[in-house]
Amino acid sequence: MKLGLIWGYWSAQPPKDWVELTQEAEKLGVDTVWTSESWGSDAFSPLAHLAAVTDKIRLGTSVVQIAARTPTACAMHAVTLDHLSSGRLILGIGVSGPQVVEGWYGQPFKRPLARTREYVEILRTAFEREDYLSYEGEFFQHPYRGPDSTDLGKPLKIMTHPLRTEIPIFIGAEGPKNVAQTCEIADGWLPLYYSPYRQEVYSDVISNRKETFEIPLNMIVNVTDDIESGLLPIKMSIALYIGGMGAKGKNFHTELMSRMGFENEAKKIQNLFLEGKREEAIAAVPSDFCDEISLVGPADRIRDRLQAFEDSPITMLNIAARTSHELREVSEIILG
Repeated sequence: MKLGLIWGYWSAQPPKDWVELTQEAEKLGVDTVWTSESWGSDAFSPLAHLAAVTDKIRLGTSVVQIAARTPTACAMHAVTLDHLSSGRLILGIGVSGPQVVEGWYGQPFKRPLARTREYVEILRTAFEREDYLSYEGEFFQHPYRGPDSTDLGKPLKIMTHPLRTEIPIFIGAEGPKNVAQTCEIADGWLPLYYSPYRQEVYSDVISNRKETFEIPLNMIVNVTDDIESGLLPIKMSIALYIGGMGAKGKNFHTELMSRMGFENEAKKIQNLFLEGKREEAIAAVPSDFCDEISLVGPADRIRDRLQAFEDSPITMLNIAARTSHELREVSEIILG
């Protein structure tokens, strides 16, 4: 099992000691450091900084949002960062949800699977740099020939020769169709919640993945003697995602929790959160669910439960360690 360090997206300010902890993670054998974006900090800029102060650790986005950039702009970012890091980039992309796509990026949230497929096809063409980019899709056209076109655009190749023509593309996906498509067109899948005790939720849709396919999982690892208290941060996160990251009739996280066997609980959490009863929503998150998707408890318990993830399709566990002690403690448990 590989180990990753996830920084996510920044809130009001950059996280404390994020550069120093990433350098320490590299020394400890952590495989990848990950950044994210929502409607604040972007995912590429922090990785460019980390590329300059590290040597071996892979640099992944988990995820950059498709609505934030055209596929060619994303390809430019990726090719540049792959050069700056001497070929260490993992390009993780995702569609986000309608609240962010339409609310922040001002783009329509329409047919996300088809949009993702076109996006990946254009990225691959740009990275390969074999032909001039000429693409006629439902969502993307190169050159543009639609309304208000000057008809002066012409097919182009990316000017900078990619260091790697096969920059790995991972996709954040939750729904069964999205996950199945990810296994078909991408090099890795970035799941949200995954329980090794309920592998049947995804077993059929990931059966067509190639042998080198990677599945890094963001999760909380909390070494503590008080299991219930250790699960509280997970409950707080789940309440936010199930209740607040989406709308009443369109929340992919709520739908996922329901497919994992907690439909009634998911609906209750969402209703309480939307009613403004956040503390009650947190309390309504079942401990069993949190325990299945995390590693919480004394070190020996975590080592025992780690085996379930070792026996699953998961290839990497990404942790949000924020102190040197926590990073070293978890690294010793996971990596030995």
